[in-house]
Amino acid sequence: MDGNGRWATSRGLPRIAGHRQGARTLKELLRCCKDWGIKALTAYAFSTENWQRPIEEVDFLMLLFERLLRRELSQMHREGVRISFIGDLTALPKSLQTEMERSMTETLNNQAIHFTVAVNYGSRNEITRACRQVAELVQQGKLSADAVNEGIVEQHLYTTDTQPPDLLIRTSGEMRLSNFLLWQMAYTEMYFTDILWPDFDREAFHQALLSYQKRDRRFGQVKALISA
Repeated sequence: MDGNGRWATSRGLPRIAGHRQGARTLKELLRCCKDWGIKALTAYAFSTENWQRPIEEVDFLMLLFERLLRRELSQMHREGVRISFIGDLTALPKSLQTEMERSMTETLNNQAIHFTVAVNYGSRNEITRACRQVAELVQQGKLSADAVNEGIVEQHLYTTDTQPPDLLIRTSGEMRLSNFLLWQMAYTEMYFTDILWPDFDREAFHQALLSYQKRDRRFGQVKALISA
């Protein structure tokens, strides 16, 4: 969800104003997904590298996450949203961890849409963590080295209970993965747009979905030729 800061700066506003508007955009598109029958949405909200931003901005983002959970949880729960968080949550403020845990517990059985938020998330860290856990199982004699396969690794990723994403949308003209779901996106379709995230409205989302629908997803295979 790129471009919050640039959106605010271009309007002569502080960067935090862009993050506020970006949160409104995310809320609107979550409702879009629910209305249009999309069963899962994952948002990259804060990366492991984002700690290097100015401390005032980081502190604001942590407070914004917490406030949004407190304010929006009841509504999302009523609308059948299941909330999950992926990443190293132990590094987050304790009060935020508490709100995250409460939101995941309260919405665990909801089925309208699975909304996953990546916070303090880095895919290389995630894969390294999974490899370490698998190695420990082998070392303890609970798993043989020959039994290690993709399925075993996936069981130790943060996303073990979600399907691989079908579509990645990246806004604001950025055209890289930036350490996001590197394992999970092996066959994900990618869509890049110059629109800044706070301006990424329903129409922009619709255009991304139309582009996705035109893709020919072969997953490395060749479709059988049909003879006349």
